[in-house]
Amino acid sequence: MAVNWPGLLAIVVFYMAVLCIGIWASRKSKREESKCTGNRSEVAMVGGRNLNIWVSIFTMTATWVGGNYILGNAEVVYDPTKGLVWAIGPIGYSMNMILGGLFFVKPVRSKNYVTLMDPLQEKYGNTVAAVLFIPALLGDILWIAGVLGALGGTISVVIDIPPSVAVVVSAAVAILYTLMGGLYSVAYTDVIQLGFMLVGLWLCVPFILTSSTPANFTAATVSKLYQESWLGKLELEDVGRWLDDVLLMSISGICYQAFYQRVLSCGSDTQAKITCYTGAVLCPILAIPSLIIGAVAASTNWNQTTYGSPSPYEQGKAGMILPIALQHLCPLYVSLVGMGALAAAVMSSVDSALLSASSQMGRNIFKNIIYKQASEKTILVVVKVSVVLCGVLGAGLALTTRSIYQLWIFSADVVYSMLTPQVTCSFFLPQWVNNYGACSGFVLAILLRVLVGEPLIGLPDVMPLPWDKIQENGHRNRLFPFRTAIMLITTGTILLVSCLAAWLSEKRLLKISNSKTDTNMHYISPVQKEVEET
Repeated sequence: MAVNWPGLLAIVVFYMAVLCIGIWASRKSKREESKCTGNRSEVAMVGGRNLNIWVSIFTMTATWVGGNYILGNAEVVYDPTKGLVWAIGPIGYSMNMILGGLFFVKPVRSKNYVTLMDPLQEKYGNTVAAVLFIPALLGDILWIAGVLGALGGTISVVIDIPPSVAVVVSAAVAILYTLMGGLYSVAYTDVIQLGFMLVGLWLCVPFILTSSTPANFTAATVSKLYQESWLGKLELEDVGRWLDDVLLMSISGICYQAFYQRVLSCGSDTQAKITCYTGAVLCPILAIPSLIIGAVAASTNWNQTTYGSPSPYEQGKAGMILPIALQHLCPLYVSLVGMGALAAAVMSSVDSALLSASSQMGRNIFKNIIYKQASEKTILVVVKVSVVLCGVLGAGLALTTRSIYQLWIFSADVVYSMLTPQVTCSFFLPQWVNNYGACSGFVLAILLRVLVGEPLIGLPDVMPLPWDKIQENGHRNRLFPFRTAIMLITTGTILLVSCLAAWLSEKRLLKISNSKTDTNMHYISPVQKEVEET
């Protein structure tokens, strides 16, 4: 395998630029920490709650527009069994930002929370919140794995180096600057990364469209035969599954700590809402280049390209169609720019997921449960160790996946099925739920999700569902919107069991332990608590 030295040099220059920005931002973080008279760890987790509005917009958008998003959109358009109609990422992410801005910004900011686990600990106590942290952690690690796998495949295609090397180096760089500066490093590197994405991906589009090999793409816009190859079809029997995917992408994002980090780091509620609404516009715009590239790839006769035969889809490489198209349908210098854009997309999501998981680990698990007398310095050490551990786990998992789209969906699936009902109830129905309902709902969600099965991790499908369709290869095609069904059933279970437990408590047949703080009281941070006690 001959290494593409110009490509290798380009990626090294890009990584050095990102690392330099991260070092500069880490100095700003240290200055803010020196000014802070309270929780220094909160500076690393949510900055000084005073991010510039442009920086907050860039970091919010860059976090969502990651390698999963860019490569996943191209993959689903290129896949002859799916097509453009199944590219629900842009729709889902836009709706996700709008829902977050409308319903979640004010509640989470009004009580000065730091992580998503704070309201859960406030409502249910430490033990139940620790259990609910499991799907949040799994979602972040799967997210890290997906975006690192995207970058590993991309660099291996364009530069001709082993994917494992690309994954390890990318994870190491992201871990390093996240360790140095926390949210400030993540946010300010997101600015340069989003710039790379915006310019790099759009620069590739004209070369892809004017390439001599996919000349039939022009015909595809007027020919029904070619249109069907990349537009796809939405049969009546598939509507349930399509709606399930849209709701999955639209709602699951509000259960990621990465969203709340951006919202809480803003200087005001208004700025936080503007950040969400602007991100809702930018996410679909940044998806257009990958959708176009996927459509061109679906309309290309690969026998007439330098790639040859069989096609990427026949070789099981649909997940890497975007870098393959850049390499074989564009000049070398254009493919290198596109690769830099993909690397930027990956890094902007990896660092966010790393900081999300480690923030909750340090604050909600270590500080609030394991060692309540932990100093701020100790908490920061735990956060940094967690960054490394999550990065290593994500990188290891990234080396085992082939479909970026499936891993992207599965990450959202875990959060959507198990965590969305808990977050929704604790935010909007706190007076109707209690620990018994939360635990019952969580156990039922896991049981149902396991019974439904998951091919990505080799989990057999045990539970029969309505509208199941057995394919020729024996694979069961799930047409029933089972993810949304599990989410709704779990929500109903939380409410019903909570009401039953409250009724039994009134009859003195069951004891319901009160949470440490009343749900209607203003949330008191550890620093405020110490000041009041003093």
